[in-house]
Amino acid sequence: MDCLFCKIVSGQIPAKKVYEDSAVFAFHDVDPQAPTHVLIVPKQHLAGLKEAQPQDAEIIGRLNLAAAEVARQSNLTGGYRTVLNVGPDAGQSVFHMHLHLLGGRKLDWPPG
Repeated sequence: MDCLFCKIVSGQIPAKKVYEDSAVFAFHDVDPQAPTHVLIVPKQHLAGLKEAQPQDAEIIGRLNLAAAEVARQSNLTGGYRTVLNVGPDAGQSVFHMHLHLLGGRKLDWPPG
């Protein structure tokens, strides 16, 4: 498979890892949009939320729990945002599900 994030998870492409467990891998975004910008991906390939099935509910939950842990480790006590882009019109450019964790500054609303 020619998936950028699968290659990062497998170690074929280096990344600045911030968190890892048996199902999830988290690393700093190479084009950060906030002082803290971490991508959290399932280790098993899943193209995106629109492709997810009921059996993927656990990994979707694990992505969110990993985001909370990374936020604690990053001392984001003032708050943070998690973003899941779904499809090209939403800005998804790598088709391996990934959750963005953004923090370290005031985040405006509405986004985008």
